[in-house]
Amino acid sequence: MDGTLRRAPARRLLLPIVAGSCAVSLLSGCSEPAPPGSAASAATATAAAARASSGTGGTRELEEDYQQVIQQALPSVVQIDASEGLGSGVVYDDKGHVVTNAHVVGEEKTFKVTVATGGDKMSARLVAAYPEQDLAVIKLDKVPAGVKAARFGDSEKVAVGQIVLAMGSPLGLSSSVTQGIVSAVGRTVSEPRSGGGTGATIGNMVQTSAAINPGNSGGALVNLDGQVVGIPTLAASDPQMGGGAAPGIGFAIPVSMVRTVADQIIRTGKVTDSGRAALGVSGRTVLDDDFRPTGVAVVAVAKDGAAAGAGIEPGDVIVGLDSTEVTTITALTETLASAKPGQRMKVRFVRDGAEKTVEATLGEM
Repeated sequence: MDGTLRRAPARRLLLPIVAGSCAVSLLSGCSEPAPPGSAASAATATAAAARASSGTGGTRELEEDYQQVIQQALPSVVQIDASEGLGSGVVYDDKGHVVTNAHVVGEEKTFKVTVATGGDKMSARLVAAYPEQDLAVIKLDKVPAGVKAARFGDSEKVAVGQIVLAMGSPLGLSSSVTQGIVSAVGRTVSEPRSGGGTGATIGNMVQTSAAINPGNSGGALVNLDGQVVGIPTLAASDPQMGGGAAPGIGFAIPVSMVRTVADQIIRTGKVTDSGRAALGVSGRTVLDDDFRPTGVAVVAVAKDGAAAGAGIEPGDVIVGLDSTEVTTITALTETLASAKPGQRMKVRFVRDGAEKTVEATLGEM
């Protein structure tokens, strides 16, 4: 599928993104059968498979597992009310810190927060946002009884086929839960700046079939042990369907990155160690005579950066990193997002019509 992300991978997906905050009106009393291929029909198929393989008893056990996980995890999920719309968040610790997406908080500093299980609205303020990873931390002014910190899982143990539940406030419907599976791991996704996105390129994302809609962003992707394994952030759209939602394709920021960013923000008020690789260049996409992208022209090279150390200069056109072809600035960013600081990569570039290859030790963003 050729797609665009509303709001792509060790293989690159070019998918448009649905921003996760929302302000919508709904018609009450309306329902219709789920269309084939939708997230709802995928959920039905999953349940049917469970019945076929385990019988009625197995289905009841699975149902009880779902209910137990929801009872454990939902009290740690909140709805965040910003003036531009609604989003979701996850209680990070017992001091009232809540982690969410940077695109949910936007430019605002204060918020109203409601626990998914109900209660009065609570006031909260922004601690810091890190748009480069689309994460932010806010803090409740007062932590009421009954608000509990979520349990966080291990990104290394997230595997394709695991059942997961997405919890949040899609379309402003608080306490909503959808179910699906982990469809893939290690995706690299670039979100646009339009439609509320931050323009971030995020690596190692968890792809899931659990339905993610506007308002789910910043919420919790939870495994059957009741552990948060990701923060739902993006939903894919299909440009061949007029940009409409591509059912069953959503993405969550892995819990490892959530912890890396949130811990630093809580401790120092900012992110000083991103854990993300950088080449140390700024550039622009080069087009050929047929307006096809052919590489990234280096506009500037950071002093003491990886590119400078490898001898790359302004005016060079980068066309590849290791075995990956680089034709656009987005492709360059996505390839670096899946790498680590200190990693050595071969950089192919064109200078004065001749292609050269150098090895660079990547720095940190």
